[in-house]
Amino acid sequence: MPSHAPRLQIDQHLARITLRRPRVANRLEIEDLQTLEQQLDTVNALADVRVLLLEGEGRHFCSGFNIGAVPGVDAGALFERLTDAWENARPITIAAIQGGVYGGATDLALACDFRLGTRACEMFVPAARLGLHFYRGGMARYVNRLGLGMAKRVLLACETLDAQAMLDCGFLDRLYDDEAQLQAQALELAQSLCELAPLALCGMKRHLNALARHELDSVQLADDIARAAASQDLVEGVRAWQERRPPRFQGR
Repeated sequence: MPSHAPRLQIDQHLARITLRRPRVANRLEIEDLQTLEQQLDTVNALADVRVLLLEGEGRHFCSGFNIGAVPGVDAGALFERLTDAWENARPITIAAIQGGVYGGATDLALACDFRLGTRACEMFVPAARLGLHFYRGGMARYVNRLGLGMAKRVLLACETLDAQAMLDCGFLDRLYDDEAQLQAQALELAQSLCELAPLALCGMKRHLNALARHELDSVQLADDIARAAASQDLVEGVRAWQERRPPRFQGR
């Protein structure tokens, strides 16, 4: 794999994908989008993986798709396929954002379950300045996650939001002083999620996202509730609670 390609690392229940083009603010090329899709497929297929952490090398998280490759390329369709898949990833997903997040990369972050950032963060979507029409899935995530007013400020008015504004509008869930603190807290959150019951966790994630899209599958919800209720993990969770010890969940 080329040295600049996104890197996938798996350590027991935690998978980490790192963007590795720091000289261009981790700009994404077509081959990077393909690699990220393949890595996501790999992670989804590994039942032991419970959390996926997305991060970037250098000063910035990601500057989105390479603008130079946009003419003649349906960048929106490529990004929509990746970000929709990311939103529907089986594990819980975390984006650790240490600096700028721009263009389609803002939607990739919105597709994550949790977004943590530093005070050096800022976000900006230049689509309207470039003549690009943002794709349906990304617009839907902006409206669902941040509300119509904020979606218009970012996508129509092309506002640049600083870290505090990103936190205030709900783009960031938590804000830290520097990158070292961000990395430590992202790993702490990931580890705490890895220790929770995966059947309940992944099931609730799936149905919460469906509720936000007004697409709840009541039959699938009932099946997932019944599966968790009949699981050995529930037995272990109750026993651990009674014995005042940490549970040891197996995902079954």
